[in-house]
Amino acid sequence: MFRENFRAAAPETMKKLSEFSGLSLKSSLDASLVHLVYLRVSQLNGCAYCVDSHTHEALAGEENPQRLYNMTVWHETSFFSDKERAALAWAEAMTSLTEKHPSAELHEATRHAFSEKEFIDLTLAIAAINALNRVGVGFQGQPDKR
Repeated sequence: MFRENFRAAAPETMKKLSEFSGLSLKSSLDASLVHLVYLRVSQLNGCAYCVDSHTHEALAGEENPQRLYNMTVWHETSFFSDKERAALAWAEAMTSLTEKHPSAELHEATRHAFSEKEFIDLTLAIAAINALNRVGVGFQGQPDKR
């Protein structure tokens, strides 16, 4: 549930934004990685609706629940691969741009963990979920009880 019915008020814009976000699941990235990135960015942005949605999507994609339980402390666990860790670090840096821009070292490390296409797809996925989070937070989206 949202404060405003933005889908009805701006259907074409929301359709394009959803399509943009959905492209990440069809990109060069593994869908499981996209779900992890979408979940972590949504946590950082405080989007309750998106956290709920992306958790359920990850579980439907057969993600290990223990990894999802530990997303907020991913860097403290051994549950994530080097590539996933690189993606999550890049996602966090790209989501907190007002605090600090990603360092050249982080850029280089992340870039080396991915092909050029994957790195670009990752960055675009982060941009897409940040945009959707702002809609969800701005209109105070709340998850439906399941």
